[in-house]
Amino acid sequence: MKRLDSSGIGRKFVAADPRKCTGCGLCEYVCSLEKEGFPNPALSRIRVIRLSPLLNTALACRFCEDPPCVYACPREALRQSNKGNMIIVEEELCNGCGWCIQACPYGGIIMKPGENVVAICDLCGGEPKCLDLCPEEALEIVSSDDTIDEMWASTLKSLPSDLERLSNLVKKGDLSEIFARAEEKARNLERKLEELTVRKTLLRGFHS
Repeated sequence: MKRLDSSGIGRKFVAADPRKCTGCGLCEYVCSLEKEGFPNPALSRIRVIRLSPLLNTALACRFCEDPPCVYACPREALRQSNKGNMIIVEEELCNGCGWCIQACPYGGIIMKPGENVVAICDLCGGEPKCLDLCPEEALEIVSSDDTIDEMWASTLKSLPSDLERLSNLVKKGDLSEIFARAEEKARNLERKLEELTVRKTLLRGFHS
């Protein structure tokens, strides 16, 4: 397996806390804007998974210690660096066969539409833009799969009680808490959308 260098640093990757994630998809727009110059979720290196109204998450490459995607590539178009275990795509070697996508257990690799080449999160050079603009601050940098497992264990443990509490509020006709939370989320999203608009304007100025 190819590696970039031997001056290793700890493994770090973007993860979403499912208790906070609303599935709004803003991270996808931010990522594609940063990487491709325009917002298109199909080009995002982070993908939102909407499991239910109360259970959403976002997935990106975890930079596995033994990445199955690298082993699966028949053209050696993927290589891993010792510096954070990051996965590097050699676009001139990639023919879009998709074997790496099938091999990834986390859905962390995308096929760029119309280009027959894959793309993978690169942490934006160490400052992931998706973290800055997540309206619920659901995204964070973690260094272990155990951290994500703990997030999910906590979420699944609390899910029945959360559902029961919401159900009781609806039965009582007391929707004020639900509406207040919804309005808060809407305000958070609106604020981050304004920041995204500013970022988009700045990027246009930079490329013009």
